[in-house]
Amino acid sequence: MTTTTIDPAVQKSVRRRRIRQEWGRPWLYLPLTGLLLLMVTPFLWMLSGAFKPEADIRKIPPDLIPTRPTLTNFQELFGSLDFTRMFANSVIVALAVTAGNLIFCSMLGYALAKLEFRGRRAVFTVVIATLMVPGLVTFVPLYVLVANMKLTGSLLGLILPFLATPFGVFLMRQFISTLPDELVDAARVDGCRELAIFWKIILPLAKPALATLGIITFLGSWNNFLWPLVVAQNESQYTLPVGLALASSGQDFTRFGILLAGAVVVLLPVTIVFLLFRRHFVAGIATTGLK
Repeated sequence: MTTTTIDPAVQKSVRRRRIRQEWGRPWLYLPLTGLLLLMVTPFLWMLSGAFKPEADIRKIPPDLIPTRPTLTNFQELFGSLDFTRMFANSVIVALAVTAGNLIFCSMLGYALAKLEFRGRRAVFTVVIATLMVPGLVTFVPLYVLVANMKLTGSLLGLILPFLATPFGVFLMRQFISTLPDELVDAARVDGCRELAIFWKIILPLAKPALATLGIITFLGSWNNFLWPLVVAQNESQYTLPVGLALASSGQDFTRFGILLAGAVVVLLPVTIVFLLFRRHFVAGIATTGLK
């Protein structure tokens, strides 16, 4: 049995490198901690303000910790809104839009990634080009289209225009492109139809990308304000962000207490969804290729 000896000069070099790394980490953690505090501060202020009286919220200098904690803001919020209906509308719209994106974007992404057909590159080019168009540019034409279909004043008008998005198609196409073609070819040799390949092979392997798309879509739909404000014609179709904005706005001033309490309520479902699927979300972001 032979033993190997390490050169003392090499050992000293490795030891110095470790010392430099250990001393260098605090200088890395310090700015990162500052950025973390900068990002978390608005959420802490929102949570603190939700339990403050209106006068304490407007106090200068402000207090981060409530000196007179109260639940009045939440009581007034639930008393001034048809909270159950608005919450149900938000859940229905967000879940329907999310389900539509998961189904249709993954199907189109699979077709663009694994199927050979004429015009595939042109379709993908259109998807990329659509990503570059700001949403406000298409807002008015989309509203005119929905109005001509007589869908204004209904939940279907809030759902239908967003059942598929260019970003969702791009994300799913990029992820599915990274999956081995041999899996699809082997399934075709065994006689599987394209729908069976998509359902039994592609979707189980695309769970990280589906979780990522689901979280992003749910978050965007849940927080959407301008489209429900324009399309919904009465309070029975309002979602939580719209109802919250209307309830917190008075004739002369904004009631920040109700606004902050509503923000806490609106944030809770999104936080729960992210905590449930955060592992898949991180995996989807990390493994989605740019092939």
